[in-house]
Amino acid sequence: MKPYKFIISGGGTGGHIYPAIAIANELKNRYPDSDFLFVGSKDRMEMEKVPQAGFKIEGLWISGIQRSLNLKNLLLPFKLISSLLKSRGILRRFKPDVAIGTGGYASAPLLRVASKKNIPCLIQEQNSHAGITNKWLSGRANVICTAYDGMERFFPKEKIRLTGNPVRQDILDVSHKRPEAIKFFDLDPNRKTLLVLGGSLGARRINELIEQSLSFFKEQKVQVIWQCGKFYYELYKDRSDDLFKVHAFLNRMDLAYAAADFIISRAGALSVSELCLVGKPVLFIPSPNVAEDHQTKNARAIEKHNAALLIKEQDLDDLFEDAFLSLLNDAALQRSLSDNISKLAKPMATNDIVAEVEKLIQSRA
Repeated sequence: MKPYKFIISGGGTGGHIYPAIAIANELKNRYPDSDFLFVGSKDRMEMEKVPQAGFKIEGLWISGIQRSLNLKNLLLPFKLISSLLKSRGILRRFKPDVAIGTGGYASAPLLRVASKKNIPCLIQEQNSHAGITNKWLSGRANVICTAYDGMERFFPKEKIRLTGNPVRQDILDVSHKRPEAIKFFDLDPNRKTLLVLGGSLGARRINELIEQSLSFFKEQKVQVIWQCGKFYYELYKDRSDDLFKVHAFLNRMDLAYAAADFIISRAGALSVSELCLVGKPVLFIPSPNVAEDHQTKNARAIEKHNAALLIKEQDLDDLFEDAFLSLLNDAALQRSLSDNISKLAKPMATNDIVAEVEKLIQSRA
């Protein structure tokens, strides 16, 4: 079998990086003798995370437009020209069979040049509201893999494949891990457990909500696994006790999901995809501080199927306790939310995306 060459670009945030790595790992499983090269933005997190995953990466001098008036915006045309020229050199040297983009600024120049060189291109869009880079690339991409219905608003309908988002494999079935999870987190098996997720860095407003609700949770006899994020751990670590387990970061997400009866979470694309697979009742509190408010759009895409609850940050003080009490005391609502969110899961997403990559290889051959 020919050793293929795959070039992959996605970065800036974990939401772009981890799908790219998952796709690369599945391709490596199928084609172990193939060559892989990632292309990212200099000084962004992909330059650290991709080598940690065992892949080579090259950096482009590229960044996005600053939303406020900023002198850095004046450099953007020069950065774009530099990145287009470097992308051309990388592609000439590496000669990939397929180019794959998962969003982020670096994927724009790389896939733009690749498409002009007639290298088959696949892009993967994680969110329910398409990002700027993928919208810009969609006219020249061969295939666009999406995680949500209705993406023909942004992309040519004939190119869209509804695959879902790649997720970590250890959460595909957590139901049998509950006894291990109860022991791991030192929980009371007779109490209901709330899992709070604000992302690895933390979410200030969610943390404030949980702190001010500690006595409320105690009254309801609810125990809490609280992932507050590394930026906030020093502030909240003293809140840990028999009922409240405060963590900067959760290394065993499979066990955290297994222990949970209810989950409070941000609505980043990968978090939403994982929560569909886990199938527990979820209350989304989307971050309002992301591009094009895509977390709210992700959460609404789940809420419209009666598959999750949604409260905006600005409404938490007025709505949270009543909403949580309704969920806690309504077994029928819990079952309904669990059943409906499970129906939206795409457990074969990585395999389906790689199958589309294989079709591009075959068509080129």
